[in-house]
Amino acid sequence: MSENILTIDNLVVKYGNIQAVAGISFEVHRGEIVTLIGSNGAGKSTTLRTISGINKAVSGDISFEGKSILGMKTYQLAKDGIAHAPEGRHIIPGLSVEQNLEVGLTARQKSGADSIAKDYERIYTLFPILGERKKQSGWSLSGGEQQMLSVGRALISKPRLLLLDEPSLGLAPKVTQQVFEAISSINQVDGVTILLVEQNAFMALNVAHRGYLMENGEIRHSGTSEELMASAAIRDVYLGA
Repeated sequence: MSENILTIDNLVVKYGNIQAVAGISFEVHRGEIVTLIGSNGAGKSTTLRTISGINKAVSGDISFEGKSILGMKTYQLAKDGIAHAPEGRHIIPGLSVEQNLEVGLTARQKSGADSIAKDYERIYTLFPILGERKKQSGWSLSGGEQQMLSVGRALISKPRLLLLDEPSLGLAPKVTQQVFEAISSINQVDGVTILLVEQNAFMALNVAHRGYLMENGEIRHSGTSEELMASAAIRDVYLGA
């Protein structure tokens, strides 16, 4: 039986009187890529923001490595091993590429300079353009390069669980392919468990092991990526087949 690294139990989240997440339950096994797919406004990003402590749940529970994390602060969760690369990238103005990456070190458990240097090198191997432009302002990068920087900043904190929110948003197809190849490598080579929110269902299901379809704040379908891609309901609406 696979070990759950993350368990969501009957989670409810509201914005005022609007119920954005309506009592969902799901789990992520250690070592997996799991994706939440669905249209804009389905509650996917709200779910990620609640896991990372940005939004507050009305009810339900969130467990990370067997311990409830509901109500914990974002910085505490980061130090405990949960990194979040948010929608919109949130590159810090006035800082270079290298300095933006350095911000991710604040959430990292203490480690030696050699270990940190190797992790910088790993990020520059995943995203060579960041190494070429490490002294350049992060804001001067293209949208795709900023997305790479956002993922790299999360990765350098050495997370055990990486939350990725809409990594393909606004990217050209070639850049999207590069980002998703990096996501697969982060999982397979670095052993990081990933919860991926993505509107591009085809790309998400091609990289993920399992997935959940969210609609109107509820989980409507779940299964392996192969099962979801074979589902007529999902194929017709979300895969354009």
